Formats: sequence, C-alpha cells, structure tokens
Amino acid sequence: MRLLVVGATGAVGSEAIRILAERRFPFDEFVPVASARSAGRTLSLGDHSAEVVELSEDVFRDGDLALFDLPDDLSRRWVEAAAQRGATVVDNSGAFRMEAGVPLVVPEINPEAVHDRPRNIIASPNCTTLAMVVPIAALHREVPLKRLILASYQAASGSGKGGIDELWDQSLRASKEEESVRAGRAGDVLEAGDTFPKPIAMNVIPRCGSFKNDGYTSEELKLCFETRKIMGLLELPVTATCVRVPVMIGHGVSVHAEFADEVSVDWARSILGDAPGVELVDDPSTESYPTPLDASGKDPCYVGRIRSDLFDPRALEMFCVADNLRKGAALNTVQIAELLVDGR
Repeated sequence: MRLLVVGATGAVGSEAIRILAERRFPFDEFVPVASARSAGRTLSLGDHSAEVVELSEDVFRDGDLALFDLPDDLSRRWVEAAAQRGATVVDNSGAFRMEAGVPLVVPEINPEAVHDRPRNIIASPNCTTLAMVVPIAALHREVPLKRLILASYQAASGSGKGGIDELWDQSLRASKEEESVRAGRAGDVLEAGDTFPKPIAMNVIPRCGSFKNDGYTSEELKLCFETRKIMGLLELPVTATCVRVPVMIGHGVSVHAEFADEVSVDWARSILGDAPGVELVDDPSTESYPTPLDASGKDPCYVGRIRSDLFDPRALEMFCVADNLRKGAALNTVQIAELLVDGR
C-alpha cells in the first residue's frame, strides 16, 4: 500500500506523520505530498524516508490511501481527483464534512460509518467539535441527549501558523510595553494583524470563522451541524458561541447538556471514567480540572468541572479540552486510516 500524506509539511501534516510513526501504521511506501516550494525536501516516517513530491494527479494510483490536510479550497479541487484515481481519501478539511455520501467519522463514536463511503471520501470533523463530542457521545449512549449549549475557548493555532505568529509577536510587543499593559491600556499599543480582526494577545475575540447571515459564525455552525451528523441526531438543538483566546494549543469547550431523564454527577463520572478516548480530570478539592496545557501533546479528550444544573435535574455542566492539532486533527485522521486498514 502506498500511503500518501497530502500537506505533509504543514503543522497538521507533520503531526500526522509523527503519529503514524508512533502507532506503527502499516504501509509499503510512504509518499509525502506538498506544494512545489516544498518539493524535494526529505521527510521521515519511522525508518522510512522519502522526498516530498509536488501535488498532482499523477501521485495517486489505484489502492492508495491518502490522508489530506489542505485548505478547504484546495481540498475541493484535489480530494475528488484523488478519489477518482482510486485512492481512498481521509480529509481533514471542512470541504466535504456535510456533503451527502461522505461519512463524518470519529472512531470512538461511529467507526462503522467508514464502510459507507460511495465517493471513497471520509471526512474528519472540526477540531473544536472533536474536543467535546467524544465525551458527550459517551453520555448519550446511556441516556439520550436532548439539547447542547456550547461556548468554545479556541487556541490561536486553530487559525494556523498565522495565528501562532500573531499571538507570539503581539505578546512580545505587550512585554515591551509593560507600563501601558499593566495600566489596562494594552489596546493602545497592540494592533490587529492579518489573521485575527482584533489583537489576540491580552484579549479574547468572540469570533471564530466568518460571520453568516443569521449572525452566527461558520465555526459555530460547524459545531452544530457536525455534532448532529456524527451522532446521528439530525434534529438535535445545538447552539454555540465560539471565542478565540490567547492560548497557543488546545481548544476548550464549556458544555451545557440536557438529557431525556434525570442525571447525576456521579453517573457522568462513572461513564466518562471508562469511555474510550476520554480522560476524566475532575476533583475540585485538589484543583483537578482540564486545561489546554494539560492536553497539549496528548491523545485524549479531557473533561472535568462536571456539575449538575442548579435548576434542571436533567442537565449537566462540564468543561472539555483537547489538543486541536493532535486529537482535533491529525490523530483522528490516523485513527480513521487504522479503521480502514483493520477492516472494521
């Protein structure tokens, strides 16, 4: 089997290659694919090394498995070209997630969906969706879910290298203007960059993605519609507010979940403590709760701050965190590829 990683030199592509090596993913030939400016570089996957080849239809052959991490517009062009040449594609972009005939897969939730892929394309969800849907689905398997109200706290890396660079550069600028920052005048010395519409250092921005006609952003709508598709709950009410925060890596999601029957904190902890892909971190007496730094570089979706809604015995509050580059993107893509190889 020829294993192609398309977008191999990007942040998520590089992470996918590391994870493939860690998990000893089986393949016969490794083909890293990227743009012309990266062609010729040598990349390693475990004991295998290969030169990066330029993206073109010629790199796809019958029987290939192609893991894609490209911007949406490039995925729309190249994913279908690869599938038409016989490759099975696992795509990490948002281009195909909500399209008919393309399963949206989280291996801990709906692994069987990989078999229903008439277009030979499988989509991996948005990184923010993945931070909370794994623990929420575990609870839903026991008591049906009736509503979700979400607020996200999304790291700068969710906007790629530009987001990371802006947070770093603005943080350095703020450190040089300590007097103004300490006096609460950071807004006088920090300016927006090209990635975020407002300064991200010393700030939070209640906008992730682009605004749509109804006042919601594209990121907020992804949380709604992707969650419904993954869980097979196409009528589930999901409302979200997505906020960018001055964190490098790790998306957090505050969750209000309403269920069909009464639920308790002890019940939720017992379920989540054994749920695949979930790490329960929930002991307020010892300051035990998940943060982005705890999740950075780790596989699980972390969950804590579990508490009962004070006014509704059928509702719970909790906080979920995951590494947006790892489980939120690269790891989930690799896990889908493992399902395909294992034939499950």
